[in-house]
Parts: sequence; structure tokens; C-alpha cells
Amino acid sequence: MSSSASGLSHIDQEQLMEKLQIFKIQARVISVEVLKKYLEEKIFSQLGEKQFSVVYVHTGVQRSDNFPGISALRSIYEAIPINVKDQIEAVYFLHPGLQARLFFATFGRFLFNGGLYQKLQYVNRLEFLWSHVRRNGLEIPEFVLDHDEELEDCPLMDYGLESDHPRTYASPTHDSPVGMYSMRCIA
Repeated sequence: MSSSASGLSHIDQEQLMEKLQIFKIQARVISVEVLKKYLEEKIFSQLGEKQFSVVYVHTGVQRSDNFPGISALRSIYEAIPINVKDQIEAVYFLHPGLQARLFFATFGRFLFNGGLYQKLQYVNRLEFLWSHVRRNGLEIPEFVLDHDEELEDCPLMDYGLESDHPRTYASPTHDSPVGMYSMRCIA
């Protein structure tokens, strides 16, 4: 068997995906080719003819550390058979960052044809996901739950912005009767 740049054989990579039972890319250990093969053999065959939704968990994705890259995502998307693409009701993008939102707003229509871009729905918190997806039908990893709790304290932290809740400080500015306001999120 041939091995990838990570040193793991294709069989070892498949077993690793099977063991994890989720696609949490912490590092670029799993090759795109092995992932596409896994989807084709293990996932697409189980879908049947019924409609389904995809939940993409973007929690903790950092471009330099664990983002597979646009060409990898495009390659995976192109490997999805037409009948499977047609069965997708929605793609829920959990915890999207500002960069991801801007990227898809700019290039999403060009990258994902066949109506998938129109099916993309951003979901900022788990509480909003549950109105679309059965809570007991999806196992959420602990790091996602932790991140969601952090967002409760700093609502716009995930977008790289400050909190939208102004905090008033007691000392007035420039002899003004109004106290100072800060949009800064203090966790």
C-alpha cells in the first residue's frame, strides 16, 4: 500500500476516520483522496433516496493549522454524486467565523454550483441549530460545547468583533454627564 505525506497508509487513515466517527480535522493527517473514498463507500451508500441535512462544524478551525484548504473542499464537493447533492436539504454551518462568512459571500456561488450555496445556513449557536436538527440525532463533541459557552459570554467573539453590549464605566469623559462606554468583551 502506498502511504501519504503523513506516513500513514491509506488503510490506516480509513481506520482512523472510522475510529473517530466524525470529521474533525485537527491537522492535515487525512488525505482528501482517502476522505472521498470513505464518503463514497461508507456514507453515500447509506443515504438511500431520502432528503438529509449536513452539519459542518467550523469550531476552532484556523486557516494555518487545521483548515484543509479551498481546493480540498472543492475536490470533495465535486466527488459527491449528483443524486446525493440533490437530496441535500440544507447545510448548517456551525460557528462560522468572519473570514469564512466573507469568503463564502464572495466566492460561494462560484465554488458550489448546483444550488448548494443557496442551501447554506449559518448557525452561530447550538441553540439555533436545534430548531433545524433533532438534538438527540447528533452527537456534539465537547470542544464545540465549550466554544458555544464561551460565545455566550462574548457574543461577537467568534466574528473577531467586540461585544454588542456596551459596558458603562463610572467616570464621565470630558466633563460629560454620560459615562464612558466600551464595546470590548471582557471574559
